[in-house]
Order: sequence, then structure tokens, then C-alpha cells
Amino acid sequence: MNVLNKDNYSIKLNYPLDIEYDNSAFVPMQPLPKRISVNVSGDGWTLLQKSWLNFNANPVVYKVNNPNEASFINSTTLTDQITELFPNLHVNYVIADTFELNFERKIRKIIPIRVDSAAINIRDGYVISSIINVSPSLISVDGPISLIRSYPDTIRVAVPTPKIQNNFDESLPIPLPVSPLVEVSHRDVYISFEVAQYLNVITP
Repeated sequence: MNVLNKDNYSIKLNYPLDIEYDNSAFVPMQPLPKRISVNVSGDGWTLLQKSWLNFNANPVVYKVNNPNEASFINSTTLTDQITELFPNLHVNYVIADTFELNFERKIRKIIPIRVDSAAINIRDGYVISSIINVSPSLISVDGPISLIRSYPDTIRVAVPTPKIQNNFDESLPIPLPVSPLVEVSHRDVYISFEVAQYLNVITP
């Protein structure tokens, strides 16, 4: 066991990495690194102890103070933080899944929902006899500015049912693209209206 007292050992340790940023104001445009590999050297006993503690390690926290300006993880800053975790070891180098960062400012857009009433297919001899109820009439979308700006100012929902002759009461999907970077307040809209038969009045 005396061999573990030597100082010329090195080992690679895997640690969870937690990237902290203002997630109420910014969105990462690519997956953030979740783990880092740390190559450290020192005596065998200390390395053995650290390798066991590695399994229940707390995440290394890297704070991004200015996401608008951050394009990569500062490896020097990260190494300095990790060095504090290993006071009795020498940190040789740090490897992350990726050192690249790409954030965009998060914005919110409110979009009205409208029914394409002119395209509703009503059976001959019948008419829509009430207002067309739409709930919700507004939805919100939150996400990176480049994506949110591409969303329409108004969303029109088509009623696909053909030859309607009875009162209509259905939930329909809102035609919006699905993106993991965008939060949508509602994915479905409730539409209802009444239908009545049109009677021709023949006057004598």
C-alpha cells in the first residue's frame, strides 16, 4: 500500500456542471454542457479518496453574468473554481462537453386567435346562428427573439368538419410550430357556435 504515497499519480474525474444564468431573460440556443472531466495529479491516497467522492459530487457551478456577450466558457475561470475543490491536488486540465455558449434574449409575444369563419363548411340550408366563441382568444409565446419574431401577428384556426348542420363544440389544435426553445401558453383552442336551419318564408 506504500505505493499510494507517491506523488506522481494522475487521474481523470467526472463532475456535474451547472451553468447559472438569468433564465427569465435569456435562452440557450444550444444544449449547455452537463459534465466536465478534470485531470488532476497528486499522491495516490488523495486521488483514491477523490475518486470515491466523485460519485456523489456536487455540481461545479459556472455563472454567466452577461449572456449577451458570452460565447464560450472561460476555461481559466473554470479551472480556478475547480482548483478550490482540490486544495491538495494539481489540476492539469479541464474538458467539457463543449465550451461554446450561445444565448439569445427571451421575449414574449401575445397573439390573437381567430377562426377562419369564411371557410366553415355549413350544409346547404343551414346557417351559423350565433357568435363564434373562441377560448382562449389570446395566447402567449415566450422564447428567443429570433424565433418569436417569426411567429405570426394573428393565428387563424380552420374548422375542418364538413357540412356542419348541428351546433359545433370542439377543441382544435392551434397551428403553431413546436420548438423546445419556445414556451406556448396553449396548444389547443375551444371553438363553439350554434347552427340553425334556414327556412324560406313564402309569402302569398
